Amino acid sequence: MKTIIVPTDFSPVAINAMHYALNMAQVIHARIMLLHVYQMPVSYNNSDIPLPLMDIGELEKINRERLQELKELVERTSSGNVTIDAEVKLGDLADELETICAATQPFAIVMGTKGSGFVERLLVGSATLSVIRRLTWPVLVVPPGAIFKGIHKIGFACDFKKLVETTPAAYIKEWVKTFDATMSVLNVDDKKNAATGNTEEQSALLDDLLGETHPQYFFIDNPDVVNGINAFAENNNLDLLIVIPRKHRLLESLFQKSHTKELAFHSHIPILAVHEEE
Repeated sequence: MKTIIVPTDFSPVAINAMHYALNMAQVIHARIMLLHVYQMPVSYNNSDIPLPLMDIGELEKINRERLQELKELVERTSSGNVTIDAEVKLGDLADELETICAATQPFAIVMGTKGSGFVERLLVGSATLSVIRRLTWPVLVVPPGAIFKGIHKIGFACDFKKLVETTPAAYIKEWVKTFDATMSVLNVDDKKNAATGNTEEQSALLDDLLGETHPQYFFIDNPDVVNGINAFAENNNLDLLIVIPRKHRLLESLFQKSHTKELAFHSHIPILAVHEEE
């Protein structure tokens, strides 16, 4: 049975991502693992020595009770049709996720784009990118308000460079097959001659890599990669966008904050970050 790990800080955005994951789990017959990772709040005296602000046992008790309440909510929502596990850990979220992923081999980690407290620091800005890059498992980032309505159309942002070495073909094929989705390969370039003679060769390589997904190719003329992909995704009703975190700076652009501290990427389309093949 597939496992979907859902880290949560109990914020509205995290709860929405949890419901997205739950609805997805019901469709693909997966189990859910709720994960809350907390750190001990501390203060510093004049000697810069950290002092705990509350008893660690009491803090653990509070977090376990909150997660148990959330687990019971999910069980009621799913009418008991989805197996729900819950884990509370003291430490670093990325460290704990690495350990749990090694043990469970998850189908995906599902997270919100922003939250409160600890998760917010991980899911906005450079810390998010660090966590996504550090994990070798697929991380599905769910924007606020996104609702799971099935995954029928998947887009893959591709720059047609070093395809054989970098394309996470196994993950892409697994997701397309699991949801019986169509696959669109998106390449954004503001040059009118973007589709060069080399493109045909690279497309053939990608066909070989992705095999039965039967990808369609779209070359988008836009000076702004994010705007180009966003417009295509919205106009073509994509349900999911796949990006490769270490391949280029697209992920930074998608989640970069503007001066108004709003995410630059306003789409309601979830983003799946998957690493290149080792």
